[in-house]
Amino acid sequence: MDNLIDDIKKEIRNQITVPYFGLGIFKESKTKDGEQVPYDSDSLILTMNNGRTMSPRLMFEYSRAAMHLEQRRGVEYMTQLMNHIYTKDFAPTALHKAILDMNPRYVVDTNRDTKLQEMLAFEPHCLVIGKSRIMADKDRFELFEYDVENKKYFQVEEDVLADAKKILFKPMGSPLPEPTFIISDADYVDWLTEAMGGFAVPPTLKSYRKTKKYLFLGTFFDRDTDRMVANELTLDLEGGYIVTDKELTKKEKKFVKKHKLEVIEMSLEDFTQAFI
Repeated sequence: MDNLIDDIKKEIRNQITVPYFGLGIFKESKTKDGEQVPYDSDSLILTMNNGRTMSPRLMFEYSRAAMHLEQRRGVEYMTQLMNHIYTKDFAPTALHKAILDMNPRYVVDTNRDTKLQEMLAFEPHCLVIGKSRIMADKDRFELFEYDVENKKYFQVEEDVLADAKKILFKPMGSPLPEPTFIISDADYVDWLTEAMGGFAVPPTLKSYRKTKKYLFLGTFFDRDTDRMVANELTLDLEGGYIVTDKELTKKEKKFVKKHKLEVIEMSLEDFTQAFI
């Protein structure tokens, strides 16, 4: 196992393997006030609903629960709610730090926090933010470049990505530079529809990602939504790895086989200790 982890580190350093972060990386994370940071679908639903469980139908998946809240309170309420959840003060994880120490050029972060952005605040980087339900065009992303001197993002054209030394892709949104999130069923339906048409990933990244491998960290593929998102973001992949100590469902096994992923049978905590 040590040899495999060493190989993965080398692949990340050599831009062969792309880190891909999911909710599970926050399992051991608490805010400065001692609140649990959402780390799976159930905990995210509880956080969205003031700690109260919802009906079994809504508890099935957080996007469904978010759709229910959106229908009752509105889109702007959901944006403010997500912004409130993910601007609470909490520390980056050891895995965040370890991965960035490998100096990857390209990172996919499907979470909605700002930790990686905060950690990259001292070096130039490009940020790709996922968008949904926008009428102007079919693209479901916006591009930004970070100005280190002035500590802020400014919008740029797609050609800037070609020479970018570091690219952070946050397809499900972020509080920065402006709060925007893909969270409800309606958001996902729109994003996935355009993603399948090729409009969710910038053309430069479509070329760059060809034959890359992916290291899935804290990701769950037991729900259709997460599998579909991962499938669209990793088209033309060459395989990769998923870290999990849980028994995979039939659908997860099918996804793993189709994408030629090697299952690293470890808890994320043990993997992190071995990786750092």
